Amino acid sequence: MSDWKLAYQANCWGELGGNAEGVTSITQLSYRTFGDMDRACAEIAAAGYTGVELFDGNLLDYDAADFRTLLANNGLTLVAAYSGANFIFDEILPDELARITRAADRAEELDAPHLVVGGGAKRFDGVRTTDYDKLGAALDRVKELAEDRGLKAHYHPHLSTIVEGPKEVRRIFDLTSIDFCPDTAHLAAAGGDPAQMIREHAKRISYIHLKGFQKDPFAFTPLDRGDVPTDPIIAAMRDTNFAGWVCTELDAWNDPAAGARASMDYLNQA
Repeated sequence: MSDWKLAYQANCWGELGGNAEGVTSITQLSYRTFGDMDRACAEIAAAGYTGVELFDGNLLDYDAADFRTLLANNGLTLVAAYSGANFIFDEILPDELARITRAADRAEELDAPHLVVGGGAKRFDGVRTTDYDKLGAALDRVKELAEDRGLKAHYHPHLSTIVEGPKEVRRIFDLTSIDFCPDTAHLAAAGGDPAQMIREHAKRISYIHLKGFQKDPFAFTPLDRGDVPTDPIIAAMRDTNFAGWVCTELDAWNDPAAGARASMDYLNQA
């Protein structure tokens, strides 16, 4: 595929989680893959990708010089740092933004073009109308801190948050000016049509997460496996003149290198 630059997320080279310190200290609650990021980068490059995206916790494990060497040794570009937060609780929001700022600082040091965030907590007693307003305002602050560092900020709707399917996506993007990073599998799992949503929100999309989705049993898959065909999604990207980085990912896969190769096999034929 010559249309776009292709990256891969390093998140399935280990179990997904967060820093345990985050239970008692919000500023430490970063995303993390409990795996070898040196190996992940080598295998991502070997599969034919030229970019990589990392969770904030993994990225901050490295100092900038060491990670720059790792990228150079594998012929990779750091495309994005991925972070997230609750975003709806006023008292802890400054701590969450401080943590996201650390990730943005490291991304800036490494000349990454993108910062991606997910989140928008579901309360134990249900979603409040004001939660969307709070999330929208917080995302505007993420956009501002990213722009101060030369980064493009994106919001990534995600299962288990208050923004999952088409209705919530429309609602939040009426409340914030941040860009939209569609994750095709999460959108499909929430009942959306990823291709239609890309067409609908094309003006807000400058970075995309691609992965496959299987309904039963629930699983994310390499591209074009499972129940959501990828061809219509690629067609929507082309029809809307999408240009930029495309990041393929798998949240979990027994053989992550094989999963990366399987998706690249599809992309080479798309």
